[in-house]
Amino acid sequence: MGQQSTRRAVEASRRECEPDEIYAPQGLAEGISALAAEPIFAAILRTAGPPRFRRRRNGFGTLLHIILEQQVSIDAAAKMYHRLAGLCRPLAPETFLALDDAILRSCGFSRQKMRYARDLAAAVERGSFDFARLAAAEDETAMADLLAIRGIGRWSAEIYLLFALGRPDIWPAADLGLQLAMAEQLGLGSRPAEVELRFRGEAWRPWRSVAACLFWQSYLHARGRVAPRLAPELYA
Repeated sequence: MGQQSTRRAVEASRRECEPDEIYAPQGLAEGISALAAEPIFAAILRTAGPPRFRRRRNGFGTLLHIILEQQVSIDAAAKMYHRLAGLCRPLAPETFLALDDAILRSCGFSRQKMRYARDLAAAVERGSFDFARLAAAEDETAMADLLAIRGIGRWSAEIYLLFALGRPDIWPAADLGLQLAMAEQLGLGSRPAEVELRFRGEAWRPWRSVAACLFWQSYLHARGRVAPRLAPELYA
């Protein structure tokens, strides 16, 4: 019965990953099929179902939103972004750079996030950071380009690679939700550190992004939650 439930979840994933909404990462259905043979992922699929995290648009707004997500919840970042989008039209590097500190503070920006967001906007505006070039780059090169922007650390870069570029083998081991989900699913006594998660994630190459999404799905399901909805213009 359990294997049948897992097969049904895999088949549903294949059917639902095709049309209207684009999910992260690329190859989600194939990755789920590959990982479903492992008991831990088979159990997640049976109880929580396949993950449904929508792919984000590759561009300034998405990377800015990820900066806003640093050290706060996704819901809090979404509120900040919503306030900003209402004041900055269109939300583009040039118009963003014209905003003063008071406006950004009213949207919830800390002084640090003001610096980070302005550095990003300036890099895009002068052409030293290019989103089309980023999309065409290999994972390591794209990671290096993202890390070259002040305020974009490894977590932010990995989240962008997974959700905006749809890369199938990214493992954001510093993510709190991923750490908590793995602690629950593996029966660990405490939340594992980033270094431990990086080591454990090696077992799921070349589908580490899919493994992360499955763990996130289990975390949300256990709390009666679903993936947060962002502003429509942030989705691919």
